[in-house]
Amino acid sequence: MTNKGRSRLTITLRQDLLPFLDQTIDGTKIRNRSHAIEYILGKYLQGPKIGKAVILAGGKGIQMRPLTYEMPKTMIPVHGKPILQHIIESLRDQRIKDITVLIGHLGEMVQDYFKDGSKFGVNIDYVKEKHQYGTGGSLRELKNKINDAFILIYGDVLSEINYLEFIDFHKSHNQIASMALTSQDHPTEYGVVNLQGSKIVKFEEKPEKKPGLSHLINAGMYILESNIFKYIPPKGYVSLEQDIFPDLAKKDKLFGYPFTGAWFDVATPEIYENVIKEWPKN
Repeated sequence: MTNKGRSRLTITLRQDLLPFLDQTIDGTKIRNRSHAIEYILGKYLQGPKIGKAVILAGGKGIQMRPLTYEMPKTMIPVHGKPILQHIIESLRDQRIKDITVLIGHLGEMVQDYFKDGSKFGVNIDYVKEKHQYGTGGSLRELKNKINDAFILIYGDVLSEINYLEFIDFHKSHNQIASMALTSQDHPTEYGVVNLQGSKIVKFEEKPEKKPGLSHLINAGMYILESNIFKYIPPKGYVSLEQDIFPDLAKKDKLFGYPFTGAWFDVATPEIYENVIKEWPKN
């Protein structure tokens, strides 16, 4: 036994795996092959450091009418599966299996399809939104149900994000909130962030077009500590994007995680058409 509770092992790896192993070495977090193997084994054998996800799926999807007259937006099909199923399977494949879905408009269709989640290899429970009180108001419904850090995802977002790397990023900064970020050519349609290092120093929801505007935008996926509820007013309409995140940015409590995978906010028929063309078929 060596120091720090480590044991010395000798292993043999296939030659073709070494280039992939070496790609993980960045000289700081992962310094050499031994450290890379330890990091990979720790991540994939111990499981994620955060195993809870919350999906907001209660919106009326007004911009997606007439489809959303008949079904919740999160149940709109993409390559034969509802958007929500793509989200759940992505979480499951990264071993995040404890999922709460906040439902509202036509939410019984979500429950009837996914039930307790066992068919999809996860455990799902549901919370019915009593009123349309915004994204922050929806999250407030869980105040007495969550005691640890959790992933929050909007139910109309498709992404190729590595949640395990996102979790590591969040834990490394030891703050209340981390926001996944992607880059867009037309950022004024989204929440725009300004970064200093990894810290979000300014957050603007759908700002006016102006010179020097950042192209980094809110991707609709977050990791939040349970004390986020202290920042959400106990009553009334609350928007995470307009009321909570700008305040956290001013208080140096919001960090940004840029990722490069495919991303779609399925908000309009035009975007949905692009999703059908560009989202990979499983």
